Amino acid sequence: MQLQQSGCQAFERASQRRERRCVSLQGVRAVVSAGSQPCRGLGSGRQHMVCKAVATSETSVGSAVTQSGVYYNMDSSTKTSRPRLVVLGSGWGAMSFIKGLPSNIRDMYELIVVSPRNYFLYTPLLPAVATGTMEERSIVEPVRNFIVGKGDFYEALCKDIDPVAKELVCCFPEDAGLDSACFKLSYDVLVMAVGSVNNTFGIKGVDQYCFYFKSIEDAGRLRARVSECFERAALPATPEEERKKLLTFVVVGGGPTGVEVAAELYDMIECDLAKLYPNIVKDVSIQVVELMDHVLSTYDRAISIYTAEQFKRAGIKLVLNSRVAAVEDGCVKVLNKANDVTEIKFGACVWATGIAMNPLIRQLQEKLPGQSHFRSVLTDECLRVKGSDGSIWALGDAATIDQPKALDYAEQLFDAADANKDGKLNLQELRQLLNDASKEFSHLEEHARYFDSQSGIRRFGSMLANSNAGASTQERQPLAPLLTNLDTEITLDQFHEVLGKIDKGLRALPATAQVANQQGKYLAKVFASTKITGSPDQDKAVAESVKPFRYFHKGSAAYVGSDKAVFDLPRIGPLTGTGAGFVWKSYETLSQFSFRNQCLVAADWLRTKIFGRDISRV
Repeated sequence: MQLQQSGCQAFERASQRRERRCVSLQGVRAVVSAGSQPCRGLGSGRQHMVCKAVATSETSVGSAVTQSGVYYNMDSSTKTSRPRLVVLGSGWGAMSFIKGLPSNIRDMYELIVVSPRNYFLYTPLLPAVATGTMEERSIVEPVRNFIVGKGDFYEALCKDIDPVAKELVCCFPEDAGLDSACFKLSYDVLVMAVGSVNNTFGIKGVDQYCFYFKSIEDAGRLRARVSECFERAALPATPEEERKKLLTFVVVGGGPTGVEVAAELYDMIECDLAKLYPNIVKDVSIQVVELMDHVLSTYDRAISIYTAEQFKRAGIKLVLNSRVAAVEDGCVKVLNKANDVTEIKFGACVWATGIAMNPLIRQLQEKLPGQSHFRSVLTDECLRVKGSDGSIWALGDAATIDQPKALDYAEQLFDAADANKDGKLNLQELRQLLNDASKEFSHLEEHARYFDSQSGIRRFGSMLANSNAGASTQERQPLAPLLTNLDTEITLDQFHEVLGKIDKGLRALPATAQVANQQGKYLAKVFASTKITGSPDQDKAVAESVKPFRYFHKGSAAYVGSDKAVFDLPRIGPLTGTGAGFVWKSYETLSQFSFRNQCLVAADWLRTKIFGRDISRV
């Protein structure tokens, strides 16, 4: 007993000595766990780190939320020739950027990636994970696989940005189950790819009773919930009304995500659960609630019609022209255009509509001039955040390009195109004006192509997929009335009116993986081709040489169930059916970021076809 007591006392004294290594500032202790190394080099070029404990009771940086814990200042006592490039995020934009950087990028920048999750998620196959078609590990890739040899990675959530001091406050994620560890990180250049968050539109009950669909955890929770509903409904004591409620699955949102979730649920039920639960499968109901009068509203109208017919054959109910008024425990209240309220009782409700601003973006907007966008920060056409003097860049859902309006330059454009200076433009002069001006005003390119296709100069099939789906050509094209007569001439006032209508239809780039992917590759080329320092004086020459980002729409695709898919391709048109389904699966397989994941995804497709889906609730 005495030996045990003396051993315990010695252990306590050793623990106390380790705790006394921490610095006490004004009576506030900063406790660092035994065995940790609070001061050590975190990358070549900045070997000597200055680690400072800051008062833990009421610590704040700028407008940062107060944090309790230890803050470390990660800074260097001597500046190096390499700017510190910090990337926030590990989604499509960030990982496309990091992957696109050359292997010797460490010679130009001190690269640091900060993200609350240490993996990249291939989001297009998330609905397949929710139903067991894909396994979770098949569509996630560790961030460190891409950053190795290029820089360092820290799993942490950025809490605050100080654009004046060029400093970040980052903390280890609270949902990781460990104590929060916070630090300050200075930067020379910041690339923001923090994405967006779910938008509930202020509807009561969404947070409490709906399943979101943005993360791998969301897919796992839905997969477990579907299994729970079927097992509970299969019990002999379950009443019929309760059984029908449990087996009703509601998807809110008729966009690509909502359609694919409904389609994957149908496949799982039809191909696997119908065999395992033959006595209750007749009570299954899948319903899609959509505000518009058709699903996939951003696609060609023919695709929307095909999808609706496919869902009708599958027994998936489309609740169109309706919005969710409120969500309660096991019940969603739907309001149609006639203001009639319908209650749909459900076993699981998936919220797959709308995105909102990331809280970090909102904090940054308050500190920068000229930032007023409702969803993201405004950038110029080179993805530099406005008001940041070129030290902050943004891409993906976190950014919106502030596109110049052609109407503001109407007089200059008109005078340059009016070759004979008669105060009028004929159709040939107008055509040349649109083609020349589209180099500076990218949104005019769509209308220039329409002009050429209608006037017989060039033929281009269908319009770009981001045009207003379902509208007739006459309704959506301000140029259409001018082409009824080839001898038409327009005055400056008429030109003002046409440009006003064109600018009114100016839309931000869609918040899709395709946009973020292209922006990441674009920024990688910019940062690799020239050194960005974050200093407006040093980067002035660079800023003038950087070419603006131009988005090229490659088309849109969606899976609609029963091995069928739809493609909306520019200049080709819609593709639908089983052949499109095979192309869709091939494309999603080959689009994986690594050969490892390509093999895993291909193996999952094959496993599901041969052995079916695993419905275990684990």
